[in-house]
Amino acid sequence: MMWLKCMNTELAIIVAIVSNDTVKKSDAVVLLEGDGLARRDEVIRIFEQGLADYVVVSGGFEGNPEVAIPAPGLAEELYARDIPKEKIILESASQNTFEQGTEVMKIIAERGWQKIILVASHYHQLRAYLTFLQAMKNANLKIQIYNSPARDLAWFAKVIDKNRKELFEGEIQKIEEYSARGHVASIQDAFKYQEWKEAQA
Repeated sequence: MMWLKCMNTELAIIVAIVSNDTVKKSDAVVLLEGDGLARRDEVIRIFEQGLADYVVVSGGFEGNPEVAIPAPGLAEELYARDIPKEKIILESASQNTFEQGTEVMKIIAERGWQKIILVASHYHQLRAYLTFLQAMKNANLKIQIYNSPARDLAWFAKVIDKNRKELFEGEIQKIEEYSARGHVASIQDAFKYQEWKEAQA
């Protein structure tokens, strides 16, 4: 019972940190496929405010088009909002969050980037962050990853078959499951990384 209480406290703290991260000027903002177009406007806001030089659109999963829009389709949405094509980098090989982290780290290594802003929906941001931290470690990189989840999204309206509260509950279960596979960083590792990140210029 004490262990469960401790885990619940740590989970609450890391959710608060990820949901309220301080974002700094970065090399790129990463738009993760999922939740339809819910994440698009946050990425556009970041780019238009000059917080990122490039937009990486990540994801190649072709499922229900109401929730899964692969990178080329998302890029078209950005082009339509006057984001220059030369500023958009497509990553279409990935089929899940772990693969997104792996493929995006390849782009980061190739370009020598040091800072990125990660955009997912609020319910998915924690797992995405923990996944990207693990992918960074696997790629032998040490960069600064900032969280800027898409907000102003309804928690209790259905997204196909579940609402976002239910999806968040599923995310917590996935973190536990994928931790056993080595696909996500631990919460303790995330605390240490966050402390290091906040100490950087």
